[in-house]
Amino acid sequence: MSMFTHMLAILFGMGSWVSINGLWVELPLIVPQIPEGWYLPSYLSVLIQMANVGPLFVTLMHRFRPGALNETAVIYVIIILGTVASFLLGFFWKETVLVAGVPRSLALLVLTFFLAAVDCTSSVTFLPFMMRLQPQYLTTYFIGEGVSGLLPALVALIQGVGVVHCINTTQSLNHTINTSNSAGNYDLQAQYQPSNFSAEVFFFFLSAMMLVCLVAFLLLNHHPAAVREHPNPRYTNGTNENSQSRRTRAEQRPMMDPFRHQNHKNRSSFGTGSYSWMQVVYIFVILAWVNALSNTVLPSVQSYSCLPYGNNAYHLSATLAAVSNPLACFIAIFVSIRSLVFLGFLTVLGTGIGSYIMLMAALSPCPLLAEDTSGAAVMVLAWIFFILSLSYVKVIIGVILRDEGHSALVWCGAVVQLGSLLGAVTMFPLVSVYGLFSSGDPCNISCP
Repeated sequence: MSMFTHMLAILFGMGSWVSINGLWVELPLIVPQIPEGWYLPSYLSVLIQMANVGPLFVTLMHRFRPGALNETAVIYVIIILGTVASFLLGFFWKETVLVAGVPRSLALLVLTFFLAAVDCTSSVTFLPFMMRLQPQYLTTYFIGEGVSGLLPALVALIQGVGVVHCINTTQSLNHTINTSNSAGNYDLQAQYQPSNFSAEVFFFFLSAMMLVCLVAFLLLNHHPAAVREHPNPRYTNGTNENSQSRRTRAEQRPMMDPFRHQNHKNRSSFGTGSYSWMQVVYIFVILAWVNALSNTVLPSVQSYSCLPYGNNAYHLSATLAAVSNPLACFIAIFVSIRSLVFLGFLTVLGTGIGSYIMLMAALSPCPLLAEDTSGAAVMVLAWIFFILSLSYVKVIIGVILRDEGHSALVWCGAVVQLGSLLGAVTMFPLVSVYGLFSSGDPCNISCP
């Protein structure tokens, strides 16, 4: 193994979702300065799902025109597009234009769509590209994918985004209060602190991260240390052209679509045919489910589940959950349990923890143990183990599908996006239309 190639795989994976993840953590700084206000998260959710046209196109090309799509060229295009879009956001995110007589942040919304298209398409291009490297580098890539969420969160913490100080303000006739203290003379209110550097600088940072991803991709393709890790130097455009005699008979079978009807009754033509049709369906159902929960369903209610326990609980949950993703990938390097039964157990465990988080979000602003320190500790631990368990499942499924071939990883990326889409479609009306969740006050926890 080459540590240099491992580092390149991490940096390459980091570019997969760093732009959209960065945009989400920057929302508290962006929202007060644009006309859309807190409707912006809802708009972003819609734009991100619309951007799934990218992975849909790539998946259909692989299905109906295998080998016709130049995978390497597509990756270069989307990374460059992400770099340019992030850079332009630094200049135009506050600019507005009149649309039907109403000021709109058109540049922000359009550039966000391009960033979403880049990140969504990375799911069906970056993963299959990792077939060109030895299997152990796929797990390292997943670490980078986890860092794509962790790094923007850490930078946003340094920036001071969303940092709240609770201050006592004297009540007056012109002052509307939410919750008074027992003396009735003071109101504890949340006051957001100014950031240490601007949103423009943050967007330039995101652009730099995409540029780092581009350099890493160049080196993975051309640096001698990385090229030596290519198990098959003639692998191009998603088609394995090598005819080495060392390949097994299973590897010599033509790569078929896992869902295409075959004459085999029990075994599928999925990759090497190691799994039955029921196992294939089982793997993809789990993959869609864990991505729906961890990418869209639970993140959409994170503030509702955490803020009733205080601002510190919210920031700890968000930060440590972001750390848990790459940590799960790191654990998978040394402990890789491919048992489908074990993956099912972890999925049930993660779902159970997620159900607790969802229940507390539904009970907001007065969830269980809201005024107890143990409540905050339980919520932080719940987020850590929720992300840890489901992230491990995602990595191991990726490793399993990697062994099944290039087509399997294309379908893997497509199912990841499908699961995220279904989760977003489910949660958007519940959160943004029907308003079934109520926010807690990070400074005033007062429940009957």
